Amino acid sequence: MQPANFTSTGPSNAQRTFRDIVNIGPHCLERFIDSTNAPEIKALDIELAGCSNLSGAYQVGRVTPPNHTIFYSLKGSGKIRTPSGEYALPASSVIILPAHQSFEVQIAHFDESSAPQLDQAPRPDQAPWDIIWLNLSDSPRWQHFFDVEHPVQHNIELSGLHHAMELLYLETNSQHRQAVIPIIQQYLQHIATPVKSTHQVRLSALFAAVEKQLQFNWDIDALVDKVHYSAPHLHRLCLAQFGRSPMQHVIYLRMVRAKNLLISTQWPIAYIANYVGYSNVFTFSKRFKKSEGMPPSEFRQRQSLN
Repeated sequence: MQPANFTSTGPSNAQRTFRDIVNIGPHCLERFIDSTNAPEIKALDIELAGCSNLSGAYQVGRVTPPNHTIFYSLKGSGKIRTPSGEYALPASSVIILPAHQSFEVQIAHFDESSAPQLDQAPRPDQAPWDIIWLNLSDSPRWQHFFDVEHPVQHNIELSGLHHAMELLYLETNSQHRQAVIPIIQQYLQHIATPVKSTHQVRLSALFAAVEKQLQFNWDIDALVDKVHYSAPHLHRLCLAQFGRSPMQHVIYLRMVRAKNLLISTQWPIAYIANYVGYSNVFTFSKRFKKSEGMPPSEFRQRQSLN
């Protein structure tokens, strides 16, 4: 993943005038995802998103938009102009445009001064541009967008995000759409999270290992032995990173897995309890009720009714 360089010609981009513009020809196909056809996106502070197959005329400009915007190029190429410069966005590249920053985006080879009429077919030399895009609220969740040093990232693989968004658009079952949300969240965090510190990397590795062996009898000694931190230091880091103690985070991961298994399988509750690290089903049920406000059997029944 490498930062992009930008080039600008003529007047500086800071001096050039931006404008609100929507210049989309009839050969462009767009599938919109919003709170009406996928209300689940509200959980990630996504206001609007889409999967677009662009050809011919495509030019969109925003003046100080209130939300953050992400464009990812699947195929073909586009150009994005911001006050800091002009960026190319070839295939497998993503750009993060923070809220309140003006921008213009257009398909490569689009020349507004000599552009064809909107209803004309694309010229042979105009390659199509396939993208996915998301508008994200200017909320605390995405506050670090304002600190992005290099807006463009190259050679990044987000085809999984594309497939998840297409499924979110097509799926009519709310429970199935809800299952896609964690996938989208994971990809967004991957491209938007600032560079992690050494401590964050080690914590991520530790709890990734825990997730792979939730049935293991994890205690604080096993955790500190795995990560090579003292118990007080690990406690401080987990509170800062997760808002939970190390063992509370282990319980959190176990409950997340248990909920998924209760929804997606017909396994007996005692089997699920053992699978996530509780040899005693009554201890598991008590812990699950404390976490979710209801015993696992009731949770499963309610989910099946939904």
